[in-house]
Formats: sequence, C-alpha cells, structure tokens
Amino acid sequence: MNFFKAKKFFAAVALGAFALSIPVTVDARIHDPKVETKSVERKLPTLRERVAETMSKFKPSPEEKIFDAFDSQENFSVPTTVSSSDTSIIGTPIATQQQCVKYLLRNNPNPNLKVSAEEIVAYYYEEGAREGIRPDVAFAQALKETGFFRYGGDVIPEQNNYCGLGTTGGGVKGEFFATPQLGVRAHIQHLLAYSSTRRPTMPVVDPRYGIVRQAYGSRTLGKWQDLNGRWAVPGRFYGQEILSMFRDILIQ
Repeated sequence: MNFFKAKKFFAAVALGAFALSIPVTVDARIHDPKVETKSVERKLPTLRERVAETMSKFKPSPEEKIFDAFDSQENFSVPTTVSSSDTSIIGTPIATQQQCVKYLLRNNPNPNLKVSAEEIVAYYYEEGAREGIRPDVAFAQALKETGFFRYGGDVIPEQNNYCGLGTTGGGVKGEFFATPQLGVRAHIQHLLAYSSTRRPTMPVVDPRYGIVRQAYGSRTLGKWQDLNGRWAVPGRFYGQEILSMFRDILIQ
C-alpha cells in the first residue's frame, strides 16, 4: 500500500468512527400508510371542575370546628318568670290556660277559628314551652293581631296566621299555614328569631325566620317593648299594649 492509499484508508476509518459516535434519534411515531392517523386532543377541565378543584383546597379538615352563628338547641335553659312586671320574651307562663280561654271568650264568644278556644290556647302553651317563649304573652299578641280572632283586616281566618306574618297592608294577606298548630308554631318561631340565636327545636315553618336571623346576626331582642317599630310599624307602644292585655288575662 503506497502512502496516498494508506492516508485515504485511515481517513475513511476515522470518518466512520465519528459517524457512529453521533446519537441517532428515532421517531417512534412512524406513520404506517395502512393505518389511519388519529390525533389525540387533551380535554380541558370545565368551569365547574375548575371551581370544584379550587374549593377543595379550602376544605376544612374533619377535626376543624366550623363557626356557626346559631347556638345549639341542646340542653338550653329557660328562666322562670315569677312576676307580671317581667317584660322578657323568653320565659315561662304565669297565666293558666283556663285564664287565657276565659279572657278570649269574654271579649269574643265566637272566635273565628278552625279549632276551639281551648285547643288554640293549648297549641300556644305546647309550642311556647318547646322553644322557651312565654306562651301567655304570645297568646295576648295573637289576640291583639287578630282582634280577638275577629280579623277584619288583610288576614283572613283560613290563613291560620295569628300574628300578621308577611302582611304589609294594602291588601297583602301574608303567609298561609296548613293547620292552626303550624300557624302557632310559626308565630312562636318568629318570636324566637328575634329573641335568640338558638335554632328552633322543630323544623322551621316560619318563612321569615331566616330573614330575621340573617339581619340580626348575633344581636337579639330581649323585651316585648323591643318589638316596637319592628314587628309592627310604626308600633310605638306595640309591646306595651301586648303586656297590658297579658296582665288583663291574669285577672280572669
């Protein structure tokens, strides 16, 4: 082998070694003309899925106690009312059911009710005791609102609405309740909404309960006079008039 041939030989060998040292990238997606090409699209999450993912990051642990604006109704205590001069909304009755019935029938011998006078009074004592609302004063409020169950205003007897729930005047009749007891329950629950942050012990039937609680938050009204201008407008002496009727019940 002469010098020039040897030079070419070694140059070729070196070039081949260099070529083998270069990494070769193989495309794994070699198209087979016999197979239809399919494009894979990445599915984007929907708005609902994105919101759910975001909210899940703020989900409290099971051990974390969530603040509740309402107190638990379990094991609540009600102060005993011992005097007719006590003006608290929450308490126990002083008047008897018989006194309430007698006072009603003395002022209206034929009350426009779906039940007897004895039954409507019994409902007030049952529902009032359940929620810690003074039933004798609540009954006096019902007498004031309905004109001793004569009605004659916007509310009609068929509504079983004994406290003017939802009425605003001008022919607006307000709320309807299926039975007299549910009407009494709504009345008591509405009083509870104003006077306590504690939830009712029974399912809420007062359609305006949540509105009151949302508006008052942690604030409550303790006295019947505090309902002035709130339950009735202008209602300047609304609470005082209810208490006056209550004291009249006591002398029956």
